[in-house]
Amino acid sequence: MNVFEVRGGNRLKGEIYPQGAKNEALQIICAVLLTPEEVTIKNIPDILDVNLLIELLAEMNVEVNRVDRSTCIFRAKDVNIDYLHSEAFRKKSGKLRGSVMLAGAMLARYKKAFIPKPGGDQIGRRRLDTHVIGFEKFGININHNEADGFFHLSAKELKGTYMLLDEPSVTGTANVVMAATMATGTTTIYNAACEPYLQQLCKMLNRMGAKISGIGSNLLTIEGVAHLSGTTHTILPDMIEVGSFIGLAAMTQSDILIKNVSVPDLGVIPNRFEQLGINLEIKGDDIHIPTQESYTIQKYFDGGVLTIYDHPWPGFTPDLLSIVLVTAIQAHGSVLIHQKMFESRLFFVDKLIDMGAQIILCDPHRAVVIGLGRERKLRGITMSSPDIRAGVALLIAALSAEGQSTIQNIEQIDRGYQQIDTRLQALGADIRRAQK
Repeated sequence: MNVFEVRGGNRLKGEIYPQGAKNEALQIICAVLLTPEEVTIKNIPDILDVNLLIELLAEMNVEVNRVDRSTCIFRAKDVNIDYLHSEAFRKKSGKLRGSVMLAGAMLARYKKAFIPKPGGDQIGRRRLDTHVIGFEKFGININHNEADGFFHLSAKELKGTYMLLDEPSVTGTANVVMAATMATGTTTIYNAACEPYLQQLCKMLNRMGAKISGIGSNLLTIEGVAHLSGTTHTILPDMIEVGSFIGLAAMTQSDILIKNVSVPDLGVIPNRFEQLGINLEIKGDDIHIPTQESYTIQKYFDGGVLTIYDHPWPGFTPDLLSIVLVTAIQAHGSVLIHQKMFESRLFFVDKLIDMGAQIILCDPHRAVVIGLGRERKLRGITMSSPDIRAGVALLIAALSAEGQSTIQNIEQIDRGYQQIDTRLQALGADIRRAQK
């Protein structure tokens, strides 16, 4: 078993570059199945989830030329559709939630797809309803086979339609957008997700010859085309890493310059950390977090306790609530963290409490953090990472704590953060990867 051994208390200093956005990469890489021509993807994050998806494409007989760890050239000229119904695909895709987005591209091009039970984080229920209902609107037949555990999807043709999504799911929107690109007629998607990841997918598809309008809004109109061509695409920097580094700098009283963050695509992320009292200096496309001896959580104008909650874009991403929660531990003041989307994502706070944090877990969705104001440090403990984002929140806590912490199940962290130990060592962190 691999673990991180962390000795906290070091103040970090230096520059760090965010990796390519994981959530965007999973959509973009699935989209290469829409064309038999070459698609070059740049700034790919070298992480477990993305590498697993690339392996899946190679096993589907997609030509994969990994120019370097951040650049791949794909050519889906002769795709093995039957592989998607194999036991090997079921086992491998069961580890990766993002594999469900292969279906939209396969339906657009081949009118056939298979979806196994989704995998990914253990953070609560993650429904397929948005995907399935959207596909049904195109006239796709969907049958669940109890014997093999797959959803079987097929259609003679996909017919453009109007659909009102039951929720603005990012992966659900990506799936129906890809399916709509080569449907007959016009598709209108209302209540669509409009995250930068989705905007990037739509822009890439338009360069390939798709006709998508309304990009950046929750109302997308897609005129189906007969063929899509190859293209080159560069993935945005990962906004979740940017937020994680802001929280890390504040908790460890460090001086960190986060380079090339694509500020226009961060939305309200900087504002939420400023609400915690953290000083941010935006310099061009970089964010500088200077050393702060203390920071104070803002209150509402009427003196009420601040609430930070997740909301569909342009609201605050749920992937950063764990980071906001841990960052608030050493603040002056209190904050209510309300995780609306997933009912198990706050179930790591017991470990923070064991470290000395003052947190009240109200229910599966809400936690109140009562800031320590640096009156005492957290203490190092042995703990396990339950999911990607909680794992990095625990790592931030460990780096700010007194003594040594051991973090188990770090494969979860590796799924979303590229060589995080090496990159933090370059800033002066005392962290090493070990086997127990």
